[in-house]
Amino acid sequence: MKTLLIVYHTHTGGTLQMARAAADAAGAEAGVAVRLSKAVETTADDVLAADGFIFATPENLAGMAGMLKDFFDRTYYAALDRVNGRPYATLICAGSDGVGAARQIERIATGWRLKPVAPPLIVCTHAQTPQAILAPKHIAADELARCAELGCTIAAGLALGIF
Repeated sequence: MKTLLIVYHTHTGGTLQMARAAADAAGAEAGVAVRLSKAVETTADDVLAADGFIFATPENLAGMAGMLKDFFDRTYYAALDRVNGRPYATLICAGSDGVGAARQIERIATGWRLKPVAPPLIVCTHAQTPQAILAPKHIAADELARCAELGCTIAAGLALGIF
């Protein structure tokens, strides 16, 4: 049995919707166990036990959420040189373009020597005012379908031994 670890942080719910869509689709793949885990609760042991990863974050101030950064800060050195070659993908719920968050995660994943299996999947909510930024997010069905497809793809690759 392969394990896909989906590590996420959310404040307004958009990222969680995206992560759940990926998790639900990945969970339908035989031979793959999916673990959806809040960044604040995820440990280095969780990282080491996983065969693949999806990192999901909102875009905060042009970067990844601080809680996802905290996750990486707490687990990075314990996993360094112990997760080489494992596949990963990224989900970003952005208010503008999500590029900064994607770049930060890519740099960390490069240090861990993870293998990207898809370009970052960025859903832009266009939230630009304080009210819109802090409001609960509702991700459109077509965007959730993209997240589900990514979850299904990485799970299938794990199950088939492609990744």
